[in-house]
Amino acid sequence: MDLQIKTADAFAAHDLEGLWRVRRAARETAAFRRVLQLFVERGGPIPVEEIVGGLPDVGPEATRQALVALDADDLIRIQSGKVDVAYPFTASSTPFVVRLHGGRERFACCAVDALGIAPMTGQSIEIRSRCHHCAEPLELGATPEGARPEGSGIMLWIGQRADDRCKIADSL
Repeated sequence: MDLQIKTADAFAAHDLEGLWRVRRAARETAAFRRVLQLFVERGGPIPVEEIVGGLPDVGPEATRQALVALDADDLIRIQSGKVDVAYPFTASSTPFVVRLHGGRERFACCAVDALGIAPMTGQSIEIRSRCHHCAEPLELGATPEGARPEGSGIMLWIGQRADDRCKIADSL
């Protein structure tokens, strides 16, 4: 494993703060909020045309353009006319299972995303995964205020995606 050590100047050269501002603003769009709502309600993948039809006040073409922009900004992924990833959720099976209120289970893209679902939904959740080292089952509860104390012995490992576009946590 190659360890990259970057200086603050190297990070600043990427204008991360500017990127984060753009991503925060994109998450506030009606299209993104509708996609997240559908992932919470029933999971994915979600047909693009269903999202378009669910935002009549925005208009079909504006909604399609918003979804394409969200895909380009790596906030969602559209494949075969369906949204199959909308951070923090994915329609694909992952090691990060999140049990929502009412027992509904969803998959999170990574461990950090799983931890962010409770504050995003404003509800307590349970996260199930496996230890990166020994594969023992792990369970962690989280509230909108953060992880619960009984899970304090769990460590989050952070790795870097191979395409170097962003960080992703790949195990608890």
